[in-house]
Amino acid sequence: MSDLALLSMTEAADAFAKGEVAAEAMVRACLARIDAHDGKVNSTIRLDREAALEAAAAQDKARAAGQRLGPLAGAPMMHKDMYYRAGKVSTCGSKIRKDFVPTVTATVLQKLDAAGAIDMGTLNMAEFAQNPTGHNAHFGHCHNPWILDYCTGGSSSGSGAGVAARFFTAALGSDTGGSIRLPATLCGVTGLKATQTRVSRHGVMPLSFSCDNVGPLVRTARDAARFLKVTAGQDPQDPTSAAEPVPDYEAALTGSVKGMRIAVCETYFLDGADAPVVAAFEAALDALKGAGAEVTRVKAPSLRAINAYVALVSRVEGAAIHAQWMREHPGDYAIHLSARLFGGYAIPGHLYVEALSRRGPLLRQFVAETLTGFDLVATPTLRTRVPTLAETDIDADPANWSRFIAVSANTRPFNYLGLPTISIPCGFDDRGLPIGLQLAGRPFAEAAVLRAADAFQQVTDWHRKAPPLA
Repeated sequence: MSDLALLSMTEAADAFAKGEVAAEAMVRACLARIDAHDGKVNSTIRLDREAALEAAAAQDKARAAGQRLGPLAGAPMMHKDMYYRAGKVSTCGSKIRKDFVPTVTATVLQKLDAAGAIDMGTLNMAEFAQNPTGHNAHFGHCHNPWILDYCTGGSSSGSGAGVAARFFTAALGSDTGGSIRLPATLCGVTGLKATQTRVSRHGVMPLSFSCDNVGPLVRTARDAARFLKVTAGQDPQDPTSAAEPVPDYEAALTGSVKGMRIAVCETYFLDGADAPVVAAFEAALDALKGAGAEVTRVKAPSLRAINAYVALVSRVEGAAIHAQWMREHPGDYAIHLSARLFGGYAIPGHLYVEALSRRGPLLRQFVAETLTGFDLVATPTLRTRVPTLAETDIDADPANWSRFIAVSANTRPFNYLGLPTISIPCGFDDRGLPIGLQLAGRPFAEAAVLRAADAFQQVTDWHRKAPPLA
């Protein structure tokens, strides 16, 4: 291949393991693309160029010596700048933490290191992971590599844009209301939010204790499966992490959805959806049916309450996490973020407790409505065509609020419910911007979600499309 940066994470790691490519050559190919194009995309915050090249050279030397390396060796990555690495600045996309140097390394980074992933640095993001569009008043907005004036989705904006632009093979994002799945769909890549508690959150800047998730943005479902196998599992440093056994997700990718039953909610997820989105979604359902899946329309009245409660939980918990900074540095936040946090202080405690106490019953109700007799729920990830940065900039014009908040309408419910959910590319709109398909399953049913996503990618090629600048 003339440009090694076009390899996906698993393709790069497998080619390295077979001796077909050198790790240093992979890193240099990615760095060349960053140098050529990131001035326009603005996906990176810190590029650890020399450290990445040294790590890659060490892997090449170890492979030549016959040493056995991990399943991600040879794969260059960068990560959202809220994953702590001891001794390295972690800005969280903010002015307040522009010089913050953690003393711990996130468990998920330790696991990626052990698997051989090559860390090239950190990525742009929404300030403190608190918006769904990718705007950042401190480090500059991230731009969609398909058309630069359009949103990348947030808050993992640099992760989605950089994976799409082929600047690296994979990236960590975080997902509290859709912040992995939204950049995945707006940038045309694959993003996985696993079951709540499936992956340790130790050493990660929190946003909402009840809704935060750690996960990857990658090119393919196979990439996501291997990434999750490496990073999932109970962690003594995170008492909320689940003790559920971690299966071999990649082995579960049979390439078939024959016999799988998929529910489509007639309520909520398609409300007000744009025509190109509906057309791409229906075509994706046809592709799944053609591959052997059974698709059935269902109703889910619980979704109205779920959407209301998730907003309460994230607002109150975000306000609690930022309380001291809000007292000491209120002027250091972007306008929209300080307004969002101040709003959290006005929510009565009994409503927050109600939202938490209703979580279990509403999860059971939603599962009964949509997953009893079914394997998965399918929705569009985003109801509308990709919006522009200007029409979702609420600092510049508060009248943009409705379009801004609508971006995460279809992703937020699955954070409140804690269900495993993936977004994969399923088409393009009339302007040539990506459209995403969202698949969700029962708690800890990541294998089924990944199997269906992979099978879809076996019969379509949307995930192989790269933006023009790439």
